[in-house]
Amino acid sequence: MLQNLSTNLKDAMRKLAGKTVIDRATVEELVKDLQRALIQADVNVKQVMQLSQDIKRRSLEEELPKGVHARDHVLRIVYEELVALVGEPVKIDLERQIILMAGLQGSGKTTTTAKIARFFQKKGMKVGIICADTFRPGAYKQVKTLADKIHVPCFGDPNEPDARVIVQKGLKEFSHGTDILIIDTQGRHALEDELIQEIIDLNQMADATHRWLVIDAAIGQKAREQARAFHEAISIDGVIITKMDGTAKGGGALSAVAETESGIIFVGSGETIDDLEWFDPDGFISRLLGMGDLRALFERVQETIDFEEVDVDAMLAGKFSLRDMYTQLEAVNKMGPLKQVMNMLPLGSMGMDVPDEVMDSTAGKMTQYKIIMNSMTSAELDDPTVLSGARVQRIAIGAGVRVEEVRELLKYYKMMKKAFKGMRGGDKALQKLMKKFPKMDLDL
Repeated sequence: MLQNLSTNLKDAMRKLAGKTVIDRATVEELVKDLQRALIQADVNVKQVMQLSQDIKRRSLEEELPKGVHARDHVLRIVYEELVALVGEPVKIDLERQIILMAGLQGSGKTTTTAKIARFFQKKGMKVGIICADTFRPGAYKQVKTLADKIHVPCFGDPNEPDARVIVQKGLKEFSHGTDILIIDTQGRHALEDELIQEIIDLNQMADATHRWLVIDAAIGQKAREQARAFHEAISIDGVIITKMDGTAKGGGALSAVAETESGIIFVGSGETIDDLEWFDPDGFISRLLGMGDLRALFERVQETIDFEEVDVDAMLAGKFSLRDMYTQLEAVNKMGPLKQVMNMLPLGSMGMDVPDEVMDSTAGKMTQYKIIMNSMTSAELDDPTVLSGARVQRIAIGAGVRVEEVRELLKYYKMMKKAFKGMRGGDKALQKLMKKFPKMDLDL
C-alpha cells in the first residue's frame, strides 16, 4: 500500500541514518525530503507544512534523552508525528449495532460491506446485510453473491425503487437474532441534495449506531470536500479507505479523515473478501517506514494457521530445504497475498532487501511451484544440491512444465534460503512468529 510514499520515506530515513552529525542543516534536509514524499502522495499541503514544522521544532529544541543518539531521537520524532498525522486508532465494539455505509459511486462500498460482514463473522458475531442501493443495476445481486459465499443473510428487493421501503422491511427481517446489521446504500456524490436527503432519512429510520464513509484511495484531494459534506449530513464516525494497494495517491484519502473528525477504521488492500485490516496507526506507519508490523502478522497467523512447530534454529542457520519451502508457501498462502505478509516483516531493520520476484509472486505461481515439487523425490526435496541437469529435465517432464520453470523455482528457493539465513540474530519476535508456521508431510 502507498508503495511510492513508503519508498520515499524509507529513502529519507536511510539518508538520516547515514549521517554522523545531526545539525540544523541535516534536519532541514530531512524535512524537505519528507515534504516531497508526502506531497507526491497527495497528502494535504497544509497538513504537510504543519507536520514539517513540528518535526523541525522538536528535533532542534527537545532535550536529547540520555543514552540516545541524536539520529535515533530524530527518527523517533518523525515516527511519532507521522502516527499523529493519520489519527488515533478507532475501537471496534463487538456488540449489537447497526452500521450505515456511505460513499461515492465506484468507491468499493458494496464489496467493503461484505468484507466488514466477514470481519465481524470471524469474531463470532451474527451478521445481516440490507441492500438499499436502488440505483445501480445488479447491486443486490452483487452483494447477495458475496454474502452467500460467507453464509451471511442478505435482504433486498431489486424491484423496489424506494430505498426507504427496503430498509424498513429489512429492519423487520433482522429484528431478532442479528448482532451486526450492515446497510449498503446507493453510491452518491456528497453535493447532490436529493441523494443526501435520502441517506439522512435512512440514518434516522435505522437509528444507526455507526455511519461509516468508504473512500477510494485514488480520489486524492477531492476526498476532503466529499468527507466534509457527508459528515455535515449524517455525522460520519469512521472512515474506510479502499484500494490502498493500487494507487500512489492514497495520502489524499488519509488526510481527508480529519474532515470527519473521526478516524480510519479499516483499510482495504486486496480483492478477496478477507482483505480488510483494522487500521492501527502505529503498525501502518511502521510498515511505511520499513519497520514491519509484527502485531498484525501475529493476529493473521493466529486467525488462519494452527500447525506444529518447525526447527526455526536450523532454518535461520541456512538449513532450509525445498520441503521446508513447500511448507512455508502453504502457510503464507493461507495468510493472504505474499506482498502483504512480507510488508508486515521488519525487513529494513534487519538489513534485508527482499527481491521483487519474491514480493510479487502470485498464488498461481505458488501453485505451479508446488506441482513441480510434487514431481521431485524425497531425497531431492530434502537436499536440492543433488539436482543435476538430468534430474531437472525429468522433473519438468513429470510436472508438465519447461526446464526453465524448474530452474526458476530453484532460483526462488535460493533467494528464500538466503532471506531466512539473513534473519539469524535478528528480531526475537519474528523468530517466535516463524515457530507458528506449519510442518506438514507432502503427499508424494
